[in-house]
Amino acid sequence: MDRSTTMGGNSPLSGNTNPSTYPPASAKLDGAAQTAHQTVDKVADKATSQLDRLSGTAHRAVNSAADMASSAADAASTAAEWASHLPDQAKDVQTKLTESACASIRARPLATVAGALVVGYLLGRLARI
Repeated sequence: MDRSTTMGGNSPLSGNTNPSTYPPASAKLDGAAQTAHQTVDKVADKATSQLDRLSGTAHRAVNSAADMASSAADAASTAAEWASHLPDQAKDVQTKLTESACASIRARPLATVAGALVVGYLLGRLARI
C-alpha cells in the first residue's frame, strides 16, 4: 500500500477523490520527527549548558577547598615549627638570666645578701597579715 493514500484510497468526509491533494503520511511523520528532534536538541543544549555551569562551580569549590586546606596545612606547619623552637628559646633565656644573676652576685655579694634579707623580711610581714 502506498503511504501517500489513505486506507481505502479517498477520504469519505471531504468528497475529494484526488488522493494527491492530501499531504502524505510520511511527510507528516517526518515533520513531527523533525520537530521532536529540534525540541530534544534544544532541551539537550540547555541541559548541557547547565551541567557545564554546575561543573565549573563544583570545580571552583573543590579548588577553593584544596587551597584552603593547603593554607591551613602551611599555617599548622609554621605553628608547629615555631612551637618546636620554644623549648630551646626558653633554655637560652634561663641560661642568660642565670649567668646575669651570677655576675651580679659576684660583683656585689654583700649588697645581694642585704637585699635578700630585706625582701625576705617584707614577704614574711606580708604573709602574717
